[in-house]
Amino acid sequence: MIKPAFSTVACPEWTLEQVASAAKQFGFSAVELRTFGPRSSNIACDPSLTAHQKVRSLFDGVGVEIASLATSVRFDQPVNPPVIGEAVSDSESSIRAAKQAIDLAAGIGCPLVRVFGFDLPPRQKRPATLARIVGRLAMVLDHARNTGVRVVIENGGAFPRAADVAEILDQTNHPLLGVSYSLPVGVQAGDTPDAATAALGSRLWLARIKDFRVGQPCRLGDGDLPCREFVSSLTRVGFTGSVVYEWDRLWMPQLASADEVLPHVASTMYQWASAGRPGLTPVGAR
Repeated sequence: MIKPAFSTVACPEWTLEQVASAAKQFGFSAVELRTFGPRSSNIACDPSLTAHQKVRSLFDGVGVEIASLATSVRFDQPVNPPVIGEAVSDSESSIRAAKQAIDLAAGIGCPLVRVFGFDLPPRQKRPATLARIVGRLAMVLDHARNTGVRVVIENGGAFPRAADVAEILDQTNHPLLGVSYSLPVGVQAGDTPDAATAALGSRLWLARIKDFRVGQPCRLGDGDLPCREFVSSLTRVGFTGSVVYEWDRLWMPQLASADEVLPHVASTMYQWASAGRPGLTPVGAR
């Protein structure tokens, strides 16, 4: 069975205590914690601002998992000038940031760190950009060895489809690298839920959904995106990871509060998952 989760981009003003309490109250199995790194002031519930053991205890105490640590790290920064750029530019900043996130995840008992590949810089060819992304990922993945933390790379930018991000995995060929698949990004690029789950197979470790109606964020299930079909597809292929719901209030503060939006999300996901597997009884919010 899937694990309904929500991202803390829905509640940037909440403390970690409030996040843990709401997750339990609203029936979520897990949460995704957004981080902007040490000394960040972007979000009150950034786990980098709290002692590791306290973060663990807060979520262990309510029986809610920390599904993933979501970062903004991307590995596409070009080296300029090409010949001496390594000496004069800080091309390893993304590697350091990803390593810091892995250390944070290990400290708080979080199994996954989300990163991006991302775009093709101007005048850069795809093979060169892909090689740069893969090379930097390899250094990050070496750091993750023996930490209990794995890395998930999310579709987006120049790699929006499931097949695109699978190409990064194929090139990297590392057991600690999987995929965080964002449904809205994939659908916009032409993916269908069944095609995406088939393309990624067992390398899909985290799933991400949100809903839109006429281009605007809306309540899950009330929009135009095939969210129900995606959850059903995940269920049919036996996916047992977290499905993270995003309500982008961090980026769009005019949106309704998390208290108004989150209460029905977990039960909706459970109902969709149960409908996708004949013989299962729909599970309500726990």
